[in-house]
Amino acid sequence: MTHDETSTDAVLRKERFGALPERIRPEEMIETRPAIQHDPDRDTYDPDEFAVRYGL
Repeated sequence: MTHDETSTDAVLRKERFGALPERIRPEEMIETRPAIQHDPDRDTYDPDEFAVRYGL
């Protein structure tokens, strides 16, 4: 192996691995979304149904 081959390999290696990738902030790594879709019917309160279910 000659010096030119070694320096060429070093240059190619430096081009490929010479710099670290840009830093990613933790806020960019997290995606928040509800586990289930919002169901408005589920959140309604019906006092008659409550009374029937619990025998009031």
